[in-house]
Amino acid sequence: MNDDSSALANFSGLARLFPLPSLVMFPHGVQPLHIFEPRYRQLMADCLTDDRLIALVLLKPGWEPTYDDRPPIEAIACLGEVIVDQKLPDGRYNLLLRGISRIRILEEITTDRLYRTARVDLIADGIMPEPTHGQKMRSKLRETVMPRFQGNEASREQLEAMFDGEMALGTLLDILAFALPIPLLMKQALLEQTDVLLRGRMLLDILTPKSDRPFPPTFSPN
Repeated sequence: MNDDSSALANFSGLARLFPLPSLVMFPHGVQPLHIFEPRYRQLMADCLTDDRLIALVLLKPGWEPTYDDRPPIEAIACLGEVIVDQKLPDGRYNLLLRGISRIRILEEITTDRLYRTARVDLIADGIMPEPTHGQKMRSKLRETVMPRFQGNEASREQLEAMFDGEMALGTLLDILAFALPIPLLMKQALLEQTDVLLRGRMLLDILTPKSDRPFPPTFSPN
């Protein structure tokens, strides 16, 4: 059983929602989080005594006036597993969350908890591309991404290992989409795309130089 299957072994189909305005989580990404609001402290306490799963979901634009209530959220989110947790003396939490699966939010349900809960479906990638098409996509990604890290040998070594290894193309695309500085709504569009080749074409289009802005000098493959 792989790590994702193990993490999902006790998943009931009900997900604790952690809506955020400025983060799109992807499967295979690892994200540090600091939990301080009372409703999300309660979420963490429940999560850690149950399946250790949280659904990170993007708030739709215009969320500000209703943030403390139930602002609209995107329908596609990422279910993540808490892999490291630290409870602070004042009740706040620090944690590391590992993305494990795309999910579709079917309906929110009423509970007695402070946080939001929804019934969800897990979403897998679609049919994998033929090896020839997948290799062509991988090569195009390498040609597009690698030149942006000239002079950053640590990042280049990490990227080369990813491109040369046996990592599935869908996984590679998710890691790149999560780690690279891409506009938020474009990240959401990439999360929503389960056709791996179409996701790759979308990412290549986003990364095609449209200005002289350099990428940041650091990169984490998560």
